[in-house]
Amino acid sequence: MNIQENVSLKTFNTFGIDAKAKRYVNIQSVDNLKEVLKAEASKSIFVLGGGSNMLLTKDVEALVLHLNLKGIAIIEEKDDYAIVEAQAGENWHEFVLWCLDNNLGGIENLSLIPGNIGTAPIQNIGAYGVELKDAFHSCETINISTQQTITFTNKDCNFGYRESVFKQDLKGQYIITSVKLKLSKRNHKLNIDYGAIKSELDDLGITNPNIKDISKAVINIRQSKLPDPEKIGNSGSFFKNPVISKTEFKKLQKDFPNAPHYVISESEIKVPAGWLIETAGFKGKRFGDYGVHNKQALVLVNYENALGKDIYALAKLIQQTVLRLFNIKIETEVNII
Repeated sequence: MNIQENVSLKTFNTFGIDAKAKRYVNIQSVDNLKEVLKAEASKSIFVLGGGSNMLLTKDVEALVLHLNLKGIAIIEEKDDYAIVEAQAGENWHEFVLWCLDNNLGGIENLSLIPGNIGTAPIQNIGAYGVELKDAFHSCETINISTQQTITFTNKDCNFGYRESVFKQDLKGQYIITSVKLKLSKRNHKLNIDYGAIKSELDDLGITNPNIKDISKAVINIRQSKLPDPEKIGNSGSFFKNPVISKTEFKKLQKDFPNAPHYVISESEIKVPAGWLIETAGFKGKRFGDYGVHNKQALVLVNYENALGKDIYALAKLIQQTVLRLFNIKIETEVNII
């Protein structure tokens, strides 16, 4: 158990915040994980995956467990589908590409989402009309207190919009070590009706798309709107799209008759948070080393050496302004540390 001290986490979080871990350990096996959890049973821990969905506002006092569990394998195969297991430390987008190379469909719309496999169920990642829960079979976890291995099914995870049981009732109690997805082998159900996928396919001259075509379209769209974390520190969409009642939406329409929206149910409407933030005047605004991206108002960025606490203060200002102008609360999608 090689625990290091005062390790910079700058390269381990996509925002590029130079916070430090007072104590840090690299986890490369489940046995190694259990050993550390047992030895540190009375102390606080902080689980680090791909570092793509968090904002560090200070140094981390707890022991940082960096999950680097690797491996992808087809564990069950039928005529129409395969169940694939990926270890928690695998990069999500590289996993999507692996599935596409093996003609396995169901997650092509989730191409280029940053982060690792292990954090995908916690957030129930989603994009362009597809969520992880749509393909999720189960995940293996370790109970932090007992070090027991527990399997969670799709139902057990209680998935919601960017939500799961791991963010709610069981927050901080389990570590996901691997994820199993049920993916199609043939007769893939393509989802091209959300966002600009259809028009991007038209631009590419593709009239009869396959799963790789969908992935390419999504990648093109995301790259045109979202900054590359390797070049500009960011964590993708910082805020969730708020879901409001039809009554609240009618009030919004009185002042903003052309407000974009998506009907969720007979009583609920989803309003794009990016539109709210842009209409509030924040798109492209820069405050020294940090600001709001000039192509996508949902994305807060670290241009150079911003402090996490400054980016957090900007997020709070955006929330307060949106609430004042539209009477709508927007919640952070990124975890604030």
